[in-house]
Amino acid sequence: MAFNEEIEALATAAAGGDRAALDALLIRIGPDTLLRCGRILPCRQDAEEACQDALLRVAQNITRFNGDSTFATWLYVVVANCARQTYRSLKRRAAERTGAELPVDLPDPRTTSVIAGSRLMLLDALEHLETERPGLATALVLRDLSELDYEEIAAQLAITVGAARSQVHRARQHLRESLDGALA
Repeated sequence: MAFNEEIEALATAAAGGDRAALDALLIRIGPDTLLRCGRILPCRQDAEEACQDALLRVAQNITRFNGDSTFATWLYVVVANCARQTYRSLKRRAAERTGAELPVDLPDPRTTSVIAGSRLMLLDALEHLETERPGLATALVLRDLSELDYEEIAAQLAITVGAARSQVHRARQHLRESLDGALA
């Protein structure tokens, strides 16, 4: 779904306190939010959980949308952050379980999708990058997960377009090294 003037107007009205506009906005952005969460998380149930979290965050924080960027830019940052937080939460929950508590129907690695496995490796590498170089991780998330152009990234991070390009480039190099190490 392309974001259009109607959605931008709904977002502006909702940010101003219009509850009906917020309700309409959440209905309109729901499918796109789920789609974007699904691009980040390989399991549909996880993407649905992240989508619900993202919609809740939009509802809770819409008054923070001040129009400095487009609503789409603001939303995509919220969506990427919620999807990554869902992944971290799922990973933490899995680590807390003991062997006896693990479900019997674990996915068979021989039949797990290469795409799903690649996404998980990417999320792990991104988490590592965020620990080491948080500024680079943010630029990469905005570019490669949220699919923002460099001008939008620069505006969101309050940096120049050249700096945005440089940060994304360095983040990709870092990620590449991390992924190469994971595959070795």
